[in-house]
Amino acid sequence: MESKLVIYNTLTRQKERFEPLHAPNVGMYVCGPTVYGDPHLGHARPAITFDLVFRYLKHLGYKVRYVRNITDVGHLEHDADEGEDKIAKKARLEQLEPMEIAQYYTNRYHQYMDALNVLRPSIEPHATGHIIEQQELVQQILDNGFAYESNGSIYFDIEAYNKKFKYGILSGRSLENIKDESRELAGVGEKRNQADFALWKKAQPEHIMRWPSPWSDGFPGWHCECTAMGRKYLGEEFDIHGGGMDLIFPHHECEIAQAQASMGHPAVKYWMHNNMLTINGQKMGKSYNNFITLEQFFTGNHPLLEKAYSPMTIRFFVLSAHYRGTVDFSNEALVAAEKGLEKLMNAISDLERVQVSDKCDAETEKVVKALRQKCYDAMNDDLATPQVISNLFEACTVINKLIDHKATICADCLKELKETMHLFTEDILGLKAEKSGSNDSREEAFGKVVDMVLDLRAKAKANKDWATSDQIRDALAAAGFEVKDTKDGATWRLNK
Repeated sequence: MESKLVIYNTLTRQKERFEPLHAPNVGMYVCGPTVYGDPHLGHARPAITFDLVFRYLKHLGYKVRYVRNITDVGHLEHDADEGEDKIAKKARLEQLEPMEIAQYYTNRYHQYMDALNVLRPSIEPHATGHIIEQQELVQQILDNGFAYESNGSIYFDIEAYNKKFKYGILSGRSLENIKDESRELAGVGEKRNQADFALWKKAQPEHIMRWPSPWSDGFPGWHCECTAMGRKYLGEEFDIHGGGMDLIFPHHECEIAQAQASMGHPAVKYWMHNNMLTINGQKMGKSYNNFITLEQFFTGNHPLLEKAYSPMTIRFFVLSAHYRGTVDFSNEALVAAEKGLEKLMNAISDLERVQVSDKCDAETEKVVKALRQKCYDAMNDDLATPQVISNLFEACTVINKLIDHKATICADCLKELKETMHLFTEDILGLKAEKSGSNDSREEAFGKVVDMVLDLRAKAKANKDWATSDQIRDALAAAGFEVKDTKDGATWRLNK
């Protein structure tokens, strides 16, 4: 299979043609959540970004094994080697078992990812379920001379590693710079070099989460889980490793070092990173206490929100920007996304009312015949979703003209237009029509009542009772209904 897909590889800092190691099989690992709180908009961006990658690779015919982990141990405060485990701290504050916290927030994460129409990964391993694999990884690194024991903890020896390999190839940082940045940190006593990072930490007496090991009762360092689980489920070499740009250093840099130190060769061919989602220019995150949870977006219950926004509005908002570009939160941007999504979904719905003609007008034929390839070209150019959406909007303009009988379309072109709009909007971008709170039967009855009122209006017009006709139209407009008169009769739409 010849791939036309080009993706940006963070490791090489350039776009590269995507050529899997073992086509048609593709292995993709993406860093998942640390489950100690509700998911926020910052969690939604990588989930939607790599859901897009997953969907598109499958559409291209690849057999994708998508692994996304759940971090339920070892992620200490401030992403450092000292301090309290984030999940254990939450458990202590709420007087619960750590696994109760992890399970509760894993369930919550799934709930909100489902709402965003994010497909479940092929495998979703938990760090706590792979302690043995992480211990084996640590032992290999020790055996190869790239780690050392200190007071029951095991640290990665960056100096020793840097003599044979190069630490910092992903982030572009030099070892000297990393040393300078780390000199201010606590915990100097145990480490040979302050830049060294923990592979295994001896648990203090008060630390709840601990496992026996050859070195001490303790827990794995945060960076170990992805290296160990990626290797277990995708092999010693796999195609894509993804995550947020904030993970490039230190997390992914450490993963690269661990793989090289344990196996003697790199594990990952393409490193992909989505950019940050910001509020007033600052990264959104729990550590910054400036986050808005997905639940708050869906209910509107947050001081920064002017209203509630639906899951598909959030998804459209994320996809409206290129995954490598920064997105700054604002109500104005979300309202624009809401209107853009409505425009797109209304056009797809209107396709069912388009009348077929014997032939297309020139402009319609030109847009329809070019649409599919233009969308593929955009997706193949490093997943340029803003351009895909722009192409779909161009088609929306054509659909509106067709509904207003200002353009004509033949049966073959209408079939092509429908297929392309559904393919890129629903299958690849993962957008879908959202129902209101009413159930289907109520919606159907509601529609019948509106149609009955429009029939009464049509009879009034036929009887030249213009006053009654206008009164009905104005009353519907006041209730939020947009009525359009066409040569085939009146159509209506509820303006949200």
